[in-house]
Amino acid sequence: MATQSQTENLTLVEAVRDGLHTEMERDDDVIVMGEDVGENGGVFRATDGLYEAFGENRVIDTPLAESGIVGTAIGMAAYGKRPVPEIQFMGFIYPAFDQIVSHAARLRTRSRGRYTCPMVVRAPYGGGIRAPEHHSESTEAMFVHQPGLKVVIPSTPANTKGLLTSAIRSPDPVIFLEPKLIYRAFREEVPDESYEVPLGEAAVRREGSDISVYTWGAMTRPTLEAAENLADEGIDAEVVDLRTLSPLDEETIVDSFKKTGRAAVVHEAPKTGGLGAEITATLQEEALLYQEAPVKRITGFDTPFPLYALEDYYLPEPARIEDGIRDAVGF
Repeated sequence: MATQSQTENLTLVEAVRDGLHTEMERDDDVIVMGEDVGENGGVFRATDGLYEAFGENRVIDTPLAESGIVGTAIGMAAYGKRPVPEIQFMGFIYPAFDQIVSHAARLRTRSRGRYTCPMVVRAPYGGGIRAPEHHSESTEAMFVHQPGLKVVIPSTPANTKGLLTSAIRSPDPVIFLEPKLIYRAFREEVPDESYEVPLGEAAVRREGSDISVYTWGAMTRPTLEAAENLADEGIDAEVVDLRTLSPLDEETIVDSFKKTGRAAVVHEAPKTGGLGAEITATLQEEALLYQEAPVKRITGFDTPFPLYALEDYYLPEPARIEDGIRDAVGF
């Protein structure tokens, strides 16, 4: 008799840890490394217990040197390991940017396929937790722009484990950004066993007929809340959670737009050069004749991420999302 799948009620950060543990148990080549990931269990406790389970040779506490962490991981990946380096906050990733875009993203091309770089760079990203400067960045668009990189941002615990599993098994480098605002915001049933959520596939979180709203990460929950609030006004919004920003699931994006004829994009990154612009351009190129209104971008502002007093104002919240959707629908 087949045994039933077991589940646990996990937060998003617990799903990260579960995904890492499951893959490390399955594959001895998976190595976790970064600042304080070992004995301390990570700044958000995402790696708690891994050091005790797998030892210092597979859970490696590194010096405070992001370029060195990622550069070392690239060398490991080139020779067959599957390193998962952690950058404590996305705002600390810039010293490693050169290693990521000049080497990790180019290794397959540079070596004409002789080497690949199966590496996952994990980093908590985004605002909302009253953190100091450099702790709240949302600069995913910089990595989406780089050929050779995959960029993944989960929004639920179950998706987090499955997407992280797929990222670790990918033959090419993945930037895996974890929305720390919702690390412990809610729980969800997550299967105990190993499973994959395919990279490059968006998820329609709410079906609708009046407007397509595209979002990801921590902005998925306030977008869904806004959609439910607007339903009382007779506005039926479809919410699409991209999950993978590169490669972008253009088919799901365009199909949704063809159904509704209107669109909005919600992200906490600054507006200029953000992924909302790429989604807007894709809709113009692929479905212009279906368009009934300008695409509305509901985003952060073109400023450095503010400190505490203005943090809630900076991030799109349900009321601002609702206003943007009303503008698009009422055009």
